[in-house]
Amino acid sequence: MPKKPNRQQPRARRQTAADQRWIAELLDAMRGRHIAVIGDLMLDEWYWGNVRRISPEAPVPVVEVMDHTYTLGGAGNVANNLAALGAKVSVFGVIGDDDAGSKVLQLFRKLSIDTKGVARVGGRPTTQKMRIVAHNQQVVRADCESTDAIDGRVELTLRRELAALDGSLDGAVLSDYGKGLISGPIVRSVRSFKQKAVITADPKPENIDAFADVDCIAPNAAEAQSAAGMPLTSETDLSRAGAALLERTRARYVLITQGEHGMTLFARGKRPFTVPAVARQVYDVSGAGDTVMSMLTLALSIGAPVERAVVLANVAAGVVVEKLGTATAAPDEILRFAMMEGIHAPVPADDRHARR
Repeated sequence: MPKKPNRQQPRARRQTAADQRWIAELLDAMRGRHIAVIGDLMLDEWYWGNVRRISPEAPVPVVEVMDHTYTLGGAGNVANNLAALGAKVSVFGVIGDDDAGSKVLQLFRKLSIDTKGVARVGGRPTTQKMRIVAHNQQVVRADCESTDAIDGRVELTLRRELAALDGSLDGAVLSDYGKGLISGPIVRSVRSFKQKAVITADPKPENIDAFADVDCIAPNAAEAQSAAGMPLTSETDLSRAGAALLERTRARYVLITQGEHGMTLFARGKRPFTVPAVARQVYDVSGAGDTVMSMLTLALSIGAPVERAVVLANVAAGVVVEKLGTATAAPDEILRFAMMEGIHAPVPADDRHARR
């Protein structure tokens, strides 16, 4: 993406709690909302250490490991972010009948996340990503995974478990990492609920047509470029891609995230709504998209105006990229960040145009 002008307004020097009252009210209303996360579950394994020498065996650094941790990745990180925001979370996906799968379940239980929709599949490894970090920089990553489509019987079981939640869900996140879980039938199972829930999705371009008629899709710029089949070298290109994805998926909204350039919301008959990135310093963008999906879904599930949902998602992303590793943003952190950055309630683009 080309470098864009910074549209952010100057920071307000005299912010008060009243200026962020709308944020506090939305965050409070989100607590206890029941959200389903359907997607590719992963285990992130981290080795943390320091480098003081180069290996005599090969020209690579020798990392002296100081700590070894595990976190939830993929759709699991979406569930983690939702739990951090106070939501009631039910997760749906597959893991292997292996040690990594057991660790995934253990991490979910610590967060009081409902795992009745998690299927253990023998002969299929739990998706695991191992990262070695030295001096706050990632040195290497190794992946263990299968990208084969899940067995039809497993899919049918997941769809039945999803159907059992009809009437109790406020929203659902479809988190597609291209590991074989998300399919058209899975998406239609959620869309066919008698009591409608807000449905958001983070689709892979090659699987974009499976997400027809959801409320909002939120691809990043590279994914949007691939799915729309056109380069994104200007704001005009971005608008064309947003319109193309609205037409192709029939989604109510398309939110294209653009890293340091912020994010832009597209909706039929409305002008694009852009918010600039607000991170003060970026340590790690791992999982920031999961944070965006979590906040966006929760905000829409309580009926927040979509522009406010996007601003809140942007603020939450600003919190997590200042942390190393896949991270979450707690409500108090979001409020503090909003206060420091002078975040005000957004005015929709069409309203701004009308007031000129």
